[in-house]
This record gives sequence, C-alpha cells and structure tokens, in this order.
Amino acid sequence: MADLAQARVLILATDGFEQDELFKPRQALLDAGVQITLASIKTDPITGVINDSEKGQSITPELTLDAVDTDDYDALLLPGGVGNPDKMRLQERAIEIVTEFMEDDKIVAAICHAPWLLVEADVVDGRRVTSWPSVRTDLENAGADVVDEAVVVDGNLITSRKPDDIPAFNQAILDALADELEEESEDA
Repeated sequence: MADLAQARVLILATDGFEQDELFKPRQALLDAGVQITLASIKTDPITGVINDSEKGQSITPELTLDAVDTDDYDALLLPGGVGNPDKMRLQERAIEIVTEFMEDDKIVAAICHAPWLLVEADVVDGRRVTSWPSVRTDLENAGADVVDEAVVVDGNLITSRKPDDIPAFNQAILDALADELEEESEDA
C-alpha cells in the first residue's frame, strides 16, 4: 500500500455539518497519515450538528474558500448535514472547487446531503451515486444513476448515504488515495 503521508485532502464544511461525517472520516485519514486541510466560508470556528437536531462540536477551518488552490490537494471530502451543503452550494467558490476536482479527475467523496454540491456543480450526469434519500430525486434530475448502497465508487467519485455507512465510506477513500498515489509513483 502507498504511503498515505504524501496524500493531501481538502475538506469543505460550514456550520451545520453532520458531526460524525466530518470528524470520523477526518480522524481515519489522520490516523493513516494523510495531510488534512479544512476550508470554509470564513476561518471562524464552525459548529456541527448531531442528527441535524442537537448541537455538536466545533472546529476551526485553516482556510477560506477563496484561499483554496485545488492543485494543492489529491482529494476533496464533503461531509453532509442538511444545513452545511445547503449553505455551501450557494457559495460560488465552493462549486468551483468541486468542479475543478472533478475536471482534474481527482477523488471527490461526498456523504449524506453533500451530493447537493455535486448537483449544483453539474457533475453527476451519467455517474452512479448514492445519498441520503431526500437528495436522490435531485441527483436523478441531474442525470445520475442513483442506487441505495452503503458506498458507491464511480471512477474518482465516492458517495455514501448516512453516518452508519462511515466505515465503508472511510475505507473507500483510503483505498482510492492509496491507488492514486501508487499510480503516481509508477508514472514518476
């Protein structure tokens, strides 16, 4: 397996992220040695939610969206929660970031409600994806082939349904990063 200490992952989130969908993948990546950067609308602390009802933990972003250079990262992680992706999809730079990752064929991992950002960026047409049930019609209307599975990998795109699926989601991200780094070392 490739040395994941060389991998760099960008997480986009703002207030209202589902706590486990940010913290658990982030911790799995950190445990594997991956370099993580959290970007948000501002660099003020952002607060998560638990099941979109209870206030969760806060975390402080390192960068604003405008300061993100997608060339600096190997993968993009998009946590869900209802409020987080709903606010993020209104941020022009957030949508540009998603589009740039997809155009560069870099890993994009979105869980729960986060595929709303994929719809907004118009990058799911013809792609096989999953999400939280209430987002599926939006994905279908955007041309995606929507399935009900714990995790779906379609090329560089990884999607997952809900917090219960986080272990499979995390493994898919780690596997994709290892494959990407292995390919890069073979090409070098």
